[in-house]
Amino acid sequence: MTTGVEDAVAAAREAAQGKDVALMGGGVLSSALEAGLVDEVILHQVPVLLGGGRPFFHELPSHVDLRLLQTIPAPGVTHLHYEVIR
Repeated sequence: MTTGVEDAVAAAREAAQGKDVALMGGGVLSSALEAGLVDEVILHQVPVLLGGGRPFFHELPSHVDLRLLQTIPAPGVTHLHYEVIR
């Protein structure tokens, strides 16, 4: 979709017919957060420290408040489920 994240999410919601729509990747998530289109964020934290690389989230337009809903520890990963506070 080349007309923006709002149109892409609207088309995905229509295709999902009432089911949840998931976004993958920091760039599209950052744009969707800026547009107020994100209700929840699920992160999968792997305990590895990298010496370099690119940040997952591109620059956000403002501070994004999150409320932790669920933490699920598993071997080699911790799943973190947040609600976006508006």
